[in-house]
Amino acid sequence: MRLRVEFTTEPFDLDEVPRHALVAREVVEAADLDAVDVGPFGNTAEGGTTAVLGAVDALLRRALDAGATRISLQVNVIGEGEK
Repeated sequence: MRLRVEFTTEPFDLDEVPRHALVAREVVEAADLDAVDVGPFGNTAEGGTTAVLGAVDALLRRALDAGATRISLQVNVIGEGEK
C-alpha cells in the first residue's frame, strides 16, 4: 500500500523558520520515502506504509520536542500510479 502524508507544524514564524519546522523537514528528507515536497505552509511525503508511518512517528516526536505546539496531518491511501 502507498500512503501520502500532508502536514504542518505550528507556531508559524514568517521572519525565520522555526526549529520544529526544520526538524520536521530533516525527518521526512532522511526517511526512505519516494517523494517529499517541503513548503512554507504545508509539506507532503509519499511512500510505502512502513516508511510513511515510521516517518510520521518520528516527525511527531521530534517536532514536539523541538517546540511545536500543534501538528496537523492527514494520511491518505493512494494508488500505485497516483502522484
